[in-house]
Amino acid sequence: MKFLKYFLVLILPILVVISYYQLGLSTYLPVIFAFIVIPLLELLFKPDPENITETEEELRKKDVRYDIMVYSMVPIQYAVLILFLINFTMLDLKVYEQIGMILGMGMMCGVVGINVAHELGHRKKTHEKMMSKMLLLTSLYMHFYIEHNRGHHKNVSTPEDPASAHYGESVYEFYFRSIINSYRSAWEIANKQLEKKGLSVVSLKNEMLQYQLLQIAFLVMIFLVFGIKGLLGFVGAAIVGILLLETVNYIEHYGLQRRQISNGRYERVLPMHSWNSDHVVGRLMLFELSRHSDHHYIASRPYQILKHHDNSPQMPTGYPGMMILSLIPPLWFNIMNKKVREIQNFASST
Repeated sequence: MKFLKYFLVLILPILVVISYYQLGLSTYLPVIFAFIVIPLLELLFKPDPENITETEEELRKKDVRYDIMVYSMVPIQYAVLILFLINFTMLDLKVYEQIGMILGMGMMCGVVGINVAHELGHRKKTHEKMMSKMLLLTSLYMHFYIEHNRGHHKNVSTPEDPASAHYGESVYEFYFRSIINSYRSAWEIANKQLEKKGLSVVSLKNEMLQYQLLQIAFLVMIFLVFGIKGLLGFVGAAIVGILLLETVNYIEHYGLQRRQISNGRYERVLPMHSWNSDHVVGRLMLFELSRHSDHHYIASRPYQILKHHDNSPQMPTGYPGMMILSLIPPLWFNIMNKKVREIQNFASST
């Protein structure tokens, strides 16, 4: 059962596929499930801070089923995308149905595409890194692979990190700053890597250039097969996926800061530098992403063994509820600024 619970992840792709064929208001089933049903369930079920034992942790690390589960998301993501493109272009859809289908595919881009790519992008094996990039391609966000691993994890909760939200910054301001500066940061990281080797940045060895060419080729292929309608539908879904990711980025580090110690260096990343959520339903639907404090503390830990830390700041609710809350800045600031100040006061007194 401890493994089978992760099959709940499949609810989203199943609902998305159902929405392609039922049409009407059913095209909004994935949105209703993610942002109404899950938040309500998380109000009913208490967060579970319990950690597995060291023995069970070792068993889970060696259990290949946990790897197969995330690997399976790659063919599922591409299958759902193909079904989306076929139905979106072939069916006579009303405007609200088109919007519903784009939102559903966009949720696949964010929840399965980018989120699972995030998990696989921290792995060591070549095929896992390749699968991560394949998933990011479906959201047109391949630079995330560079910036997240070599930028965000290094600079998290500092002014240098575009993906860490500042105190008092609304999610809408954050979208522009994070999206633009994360893209710029990825280019800088890729260019510096080549410069250190004495190579030209204008080269096919430049990872960022490779990713741009791959994404352009992917867009051209979709246009040639599915026409302008398919292309616009896919780009719309990718944008939804990107905004979901950036909303998650916003809630994960909002207002948290690492102390500067000397020579421009910051203290080590600790569990207290990321907001954590032990709400069970969200944890299962997102491959434990919401145990984000431990992920940043030890980035190499696979999802099935992520831990709760008593000194990590806790979200009032799970990710979907927090994402909705972030979209209403006055309400967000009223709740979260108070929590940030409490954390800052505690940190300054220790």
